[in-house]
Amino acid sequence: MYHRRPLSGALIGRFNRDLLNSGFHGGVRFATLGSVPADTPSAQRFGVVRFGAFEADLRSRELRKQGRQLRIQDQPFAILALLLEQAGTVVTREELRERLWPSDTFVDFDHSLNTAVNKLREVLGDSATKPRFIETLARRGYRFVAEVQTEGPIEPSPALGSASVSPVAAPEHDLPKAHRGLTRTLFALLQLMYLTFYLEALIHWEGVYRIAWPEAGVPIVFIAVLVTAAVGIPLRCYLLSAVGFDYSRLGEKFGRIFLGVLLLDQCWAVAPFLILDHIGFGIALGSTAALLYVPFAERTLIRMAYTASAIRSDA
Repeated sequence: MYHRRPLSGALIGRFNRDLLNSGFHGGVRFATLGSVPADTPSAQRFGVVRFGAFEADLRSRELRKQGRQLRIQDQPFAILALLLEQAGTVVTREELRERLWPSDTFVDFDHSLNTAVNKLREVLGDSATKPRFIETLARRGYRFVAEVQTEGPIEPSPALGSASVSPVAAPEHDLPKAHRGLTRTLFALLQLMYLTFYLEALIHWEGVYRIAWPEAGVPIVFIAVLVTAAVGIPLRCYLLSAVGFDYSRLGEKFGRIFLGVLLLDQCWAVAPFLILDHIGFGIALGSTAALLYVPFAERTLIRMAYTASAIRSDA
């Protein structure tokens, strides 16, 4: 007859330590927060994804806010990458487990996922009750609800078919929603206003020379007016044609040249003082104050007209 020999306490303790060191407990291997790889197909599909004030580099696994890099662990970032890859659609808990957790990890999945999502929300300054980025769908999964902007190659992901996130010209920044026809018209009127300034200055260049303090020796103001007007005319013609034909990448292009537009517009903001004798100091000062704001109004109008939601609603 077979008799089972009892195990000694030392042998049992050693056996339990070996199991814990190998990642097993109770016959099942646990997933830890640091053990989940962050390589997802989204890293190959998108290079950089922007949303709100944040920018996620999916290749280097870096998250930045207004240019400042934030500290984020691999697992929360991997979840963020997958949610961005399917922005606007529900990512189920089962899909998160299949894509981000190894196949031999099971028991602590719910706790690990909840912890990782909470850490992600903490980094983003988001809330589960009033989500700006990550919405929780009870017993289903999560959905990324903010508008996104993508950069880099966009290729279909084998796991998702041909679905992809469409690149847009500029990220949405909680701006009011307005009809694109209105915002584009206002932007075009501002361009026509500046064109009028430039043409008036060039047509009446002799008058500009007389009031631009030529007695200073070198007529710096007069030269500046002529040069900036000559530069501004082709710029305004480009912006007018782009908004007139509704160029889909105008938001991106305007963002790149905004600094130059800002400097040019700030120079012309003092134009009312060239006709100070005709309009008086008060009107000149008020007009200058309004003109100083105009380039920022232009940028706001472009962002309102060329976000993903605005373009889709107008399509």
